[in-house]
Amino acid sequence: MKPYKPLIAILMLGAIIMACKKDKQSDTTTSGSANGSAATNGTVGTNVPAVYKKIYGATDIYIEGDYVVIKTNGFPDHKSPYYSGTAWASTKYEAYNGTNPLWGQNPNKIAEADATFKIPLNPKAATTHAATPLGAMGVAVNGVDIFNQYAAMYSPLTNEANGFDQYGGHPQQQGVYHYHVEPTYITANKGKDALVGFLLDGFPVYGPLENGKTITNADLDAYHGHTGVTADYPSGIYHYHITAADPYINGNGYYGTPGTVSQ
Repeated sequence: MKPYKPLIAILMLGAIIMACKKDKQSDTTTSGSANGSAATNGTVGTNVPAVYKKIYGATDIYIEGDYVVIKTNGFPDHKSPYYSGTAWASTKYEAYNGTNPLWGQNPNKIAEADATFKIPLNPKAATTHAATPLGAMGVAVNGVDIFNQYAAMYSPLTNEANGFDQYGGHPQQQGVYHYHVEPTYITANKGKDALVGFLLDGFPVYGPLENGKTITNADLDAYHGHTGVTADYPSGIYHYHITAADPYINGNGYYGTPGTVSQ
């Protein structure tokens, strides 16, 4: 058996190194709800800054170099008429009970839509401001995609908005549920001035209220944001605000340099 001792020692050393490496970047399983601050049945890396732990709908959050990686499954944590006819209908379906008299349900249904968002850990203003895409331009704290102010083919949301459910979202053809406007389930539960999510450039998105004042487009720059102190950033940071009027969440492109999203 003696000839095998060096091999056993090498294998044991390798196992120790891997264990240490895992411990250094260990993930802690946490749970939460719309009123909580931790990922729902997901994992959060121990070195993830506290503000990103407010993304309670993520399945996984960790740091990768200069980026925060946020993984989601795309399911809204609230009920919706768009759960009708799905495997989750018995617990997640809710008939439309909003206030839009022109509401009409589109033919799409909510489906699982796994996504990986990779956003800058330390966002900075971009020299050249890239346009936001049709599709995910950010992620809400409940793990739902945030889309820009356009419908397909960069059309206005005028008609499409009549298909938004009572919480401000709807699914597209592949079943990806998303928000173009204020996600009212989040702002109702966390506050109109609360953190709503992050755009791909790493800058945070806040609700329509700031210091007791309802924010309008006139209070914001061309990218639909401004710099100031927030509850999460006491030293100040550029941040976007949701408003009741077009462009709702983002204006003429990203203020910073966007990371990536894969779905």
